[in-house]
Amino acid sequence: MIRVENLTKQYSGRTVLNIPALEIPGGQTFGLVGNNGAGKTTFFSLVLDLIRPTTGSVASNGQQVEGSEHWKEYTGSYLDDRNLISFLTPEEYLEFVASLHGLNGRKLEDFYDGLGQFFNGEVLGMRKYVRDLSRGNQKKVGIAASLMGEPSVLVLDEPFPHLDPSSVIRLKRILQDLHRIRTVTMLISSHDLSHITEVCERIVVLEKGDFVQDIKTDDRTLETLRSYFSA
Repeated sequence: MIRVENLTKQYSGRTVLNIPALEIPGGQTFGLVGNNGAGKTTFFSLVLDLIRPTTGSVASNGQQVEGSEHWKEYTGSYLDDRNLISFLTPEEYLEFVASLHGLNGRKLEDFYDGLGQFFNGEVLGMRKYVRDLSRGNQKKVGIAASLMGEPSVLVLDEPFPHLDPSSVIRLKRILQDLHRIRTVTMLISSHDLSHITEVCERIVVLEKGDFVQDIKTDDRTLETLRSYFSA
């Protein structure tokens, strides 16, 4: 589904990302971990054509994302709350996103119902603008928007911070159910090693722009990651 070839990104002559080759098959839950500045958000931004590579390419479903539109039809993403339209209410923002996917009426109500526990009565009907919500509830709005249209590729950059424990558990259940029920290729980054090992079947460690470990998740993965980052 996602193929990377000779991908680099430089700023002022400094290489911040260097990926000679990477393939993420369709339906795989792909986790990305690394310390601050490792290049995780840079990589996701290249996958979403938000920035242009210095060299190389990213292809989605066989076509390069740079300068094309086809991949947007089946891709959902949430990188941070700066991408939200903060002067709208959550309902207004979600209805705007829903309109892009032709989601309205009963289908939109069903979508809200499916996220009822995740919203936990703190997002819809609060008579607040997005900017006035807590950071956690802003994140819920962004994640919900990324799930509209039943994407076959889902990109989530650090989805767990600012969520309370109940919401983290519910989000992990949503992601696990998506993987179980239908074929969704997920790219998820996290600083929380336990969360990422619970959700992802494959985890790559990014260190100063380079992929240094590529791990198939098993019972030993969490300890392997903890050992790497504590060394």
